[in-house]
Amino acid sequence: MNNAEELKKIVRDKYSEIALQHKEQNETSCCGATGCGTVDYAIFADNYTSLDGYNAEANLGLGCGLPTEFAQIRKGDTVIDLGSGAGNDCFVARALTGETGKVIGVDMTEAMLIKARENAGKLGFSNVEFRLGEIEALPLPDNCVDVVISNCVLNLVPDKQKAFAEMFRVLKPGSHFSISDVVLVGELPEGLVKAGEMYAGCVSGAIQKAEYLQIIHEAAFENIIVQKEKAIHLPDEILQDYLDETSIRRFRESNTGIFSITIYGDKPAVAACCAPGSGCC
Repeated sequence: MNNAEELKKIVRDKYSEIALQHKEQNETSCCGATGCGTVDYAIFADNYTSLDGYNAEANLGLGCGLPTEFAQIRKGDTVIDLGSGAGNDCFVARALTGETGKVIGVDMTEAMLIKARENAGKLGFSNVEFRLGEIEALPLPDNCVDVVISNCVLNLVPDKQKAFAEMFRVLKPGSHFSISDVVLVGELPEGLVKAGEMYAGCVSGAIQKAEYLQIIHEAAFENIIVQKEKAIHLPDEILQDYLDETSIRRFRESNTGIFSITIYGDKPAVAACCAPGSGCC
């Protein structure tokens, strides 16, 4: 569709717009952004309201799962949230890791960081921080994190191999990730693939489920498990903004599946003799 920098600009611009809107606006528009005009996030999002740490002001309705529900976060853990937005998943993680732990949110959108820091300040948390950075180049040292979480963000990253390599790098040996994301089974119509709005809306940036899992395997993670999976149905009123009637019919008949999945993986406790990218294999 576009090169990597153009894709990042699409995402950064759209999520800057989202950060300045009210939650009600975000929940009724494409990936939260009024004017994007399509993907209602009620289609994607799970309900956070019963979880400890939930903060309504930090929930912009942008997720596609509940990664913290499966992340096995323990008291005292250091947790990093990739694409932390306004901070909702960080605050839920903080309720699990407690005052003795630490939660770090990383986001590439300044407006989201401002919003997240304001929310953390209102809550009085001293062990939750938010850093500017990209997932392909995390602002963290090696082997420093107990748990990585992320909610409907990796599909927005152009270089997914580098993103998972970075996750592997920052995790401590024997630690793990749990991430929710959008994947495909089958091919999207060209009209959806080329739509920048649908990229920011977490659809056209999604890759094949099998390819997604293969990238995780190639990053040297172990014990990879799909913890939860649900089908996402895009209504015709959304599709008609990008496809004609014939293309919509063909899309339905193709049985292409769009899924929200939550995936778990371990970083080995003992380093392999041939680490990813070492050139020794």
